[in-house]
Amino acid sequence: MPLHMTKIAYDAASLADLQSWFDGASAEKRLTTRYLPKRHEEMAGGSLFWIHSHAIVARSPLLRFEQKDDGRWWIVLENRLILVEPRHKRAHQGWRYLTEADAPADLAGDGTGETLPGRLVGKLAKLGLV
Repeated sequence: MPLHMTKIAYDAASLADLQSWFDGASAEKRLTTRYLPKRHEEMAGGSLFWIHSHAIVARSPLLRFEQKDDGRWWIVLENRLILVEPRHKRAHQGWRYLTEADAPADLAGDGTGETLPGRLVGKLAKLGLV
């Protein structure tokens, strides 16, 4: 089972903003991180799960990690955003690991459907309804 990671979509004002970043114009998207994850070898076949408004809402398949000239690292992603069943997740800095057992399932269908707002998912989770 691959290991995944979570990251805040900090520049996205909405899920539509995040989706617009994955425009399909290139085969890959790159994010910068200061350190190579210690468990990066376990992430082969894994995904980066995006957190927006206190909920995991989507994922992008991880392709690899590449070192930059300045010593930082590229997180190289497939240029694809897959919507997942929203799951409450507190905000955090940087990235965190996510096991396959804890990862939310992909949404059924073509991925164009609406997802619940993150704050609503959080309230429903507190009530034990999600």
